[in-house]
Amino acid sequence: MATSTIRNTKANRKSRIKVRQITHQDLRFSLKAGYADFLAMRGDLLFAGLLYVLVGALAAVVATSGNLLPFLFPVVAGVAFLGPVAAVGFYELARRREDGLESGWTHFLDVQKRPSADDIGIIAGMLLAIFALWLLTAGVLWAILFGAAAPTSIAEFLSMVFATPRGWMLILLGSAAGAIFGWLVMATSVVAMPMLVDRDMSASQAIRTSWRAVQANRNEMLRWGMIVTALLVLGTIPLFIGLAFVLPWLGYSTWHLYTRLVDRDTLPRKPKR
Repeated sequence: MATSTIRNTKANRKSRIKVRQITHQDLRFSLKAGYADFLAMRGDLLFAGLLYVLVGALAAVVATSGNLLPFLFPVVAGVAFLGPVAAVGFYELARRREDGLESGWTHFLDVQKRPSADDIGIIAGMLLAIFALWLLTAGVLWAILFGAAAPTSIAEFLSMVFATPRGWMLILLGSAAGAIFGWLVMATSVVAMPMLVDRDMSASQAIRTSWRAVQANRNEMLRWGMIVTALLVLGTIPLFIGLAFVLPWLGYSTWHLYTRLVDRDTLPRKPKR
């Protein structure tokens, strides 16, 4: 197997939960297994996938109205930051399928019945706070580079961003800030959210494990982050419609990535279904 359990470190001696080192083969396995789940449970698109498309499109419409045009790209990019919140239902479906249980779209919201539902809510709140901080950062960058100038049309906005030196500086600084926020979101949630769906644990314990797993696999998780970002960008074209496919696929794939990153034999016992 491509994974190997990490032992003999100070962090692991303090924790019963062991994390593994993974390779690019584990990333490929996760994407392949996630795609298989998607094909087996496509009905959930009617309930969740298309709903997320509508939410994303609505957010873009709001951002293009009034004086909010400068937040158009930050809102679109922020879809990735809120993805783990929308994906918890897919983690639940993947868990049920793994356990041989019925896993139709009607079970998408069954995650609220899990023992750690409140802790999932805590992490969701944290991700929403990160998203808000990201928008604040984007607003500050715009104010520093463009002052109070606000575009009156999408054409003018695109011209300011892509055809001026200040616009290119905004792209450069915004991309750097987005990478930092994206890493923070991934390190916080990539293991924690599916783990809380899987077992009865505290949010703090799940987050600590998630951070340890990401830090132990920096290169592969950086690659995973690039894959997720690329797929989400493609999913927003056109009008977020592609997210109806991308989001479920990534949700299922993240579940399988979690099973590769963590030695589940060292987790608390499974709660009753």
